[in-house]
Formats: sequence, C-alpha cells, structure tokens
Amino acid sequence: MFELFDDILTIEDVAEALKTGTTQVYKIVRSGQLKAYKEGKDWKIPKVCLIEYIQQKVAFPAIHKK
Repeated sequence: MFELFDDILTIEDVAEALKTGTTQVYKIVRSGQLKAYKEGKDWKIPKVCLIEYIQQKVAFPAIHKK
C-alpha cells in the first residue's frame, strides 16, 4: 500500500500519505486513534499502524449528522 515509505514514518510522512495537514495528524496521534511513540521530541509511527488505522476507518466509517 505504501511501498515508497519507510517502515517507520514521521508526522510529515503520514500527512503526505493521508493527504492531510500535519496538525490533523498530530490530533489523530494524540487522541490515540493512530498508534505512535515519541523518540526525543519527534513522533514515530510504524507503517503497520498507519495501515491498521486506515483499515479501521474503512471498516467503521463515521456517521455524519445532518
């Protein structure tokens, strides 16, 4: 799915992969929806965790209120 990315991603990598901004990725990581760990001051996201996050979103789409 993300063959061009390393096995460990940065916030910027995830933002690029999800086609969103880094602020949104920080929110997702801090909420615990996307598993990540902090190394020094930098967040590291295993690629498998990003794939799991996407699969979960597809399996359980959000219900939008009208």
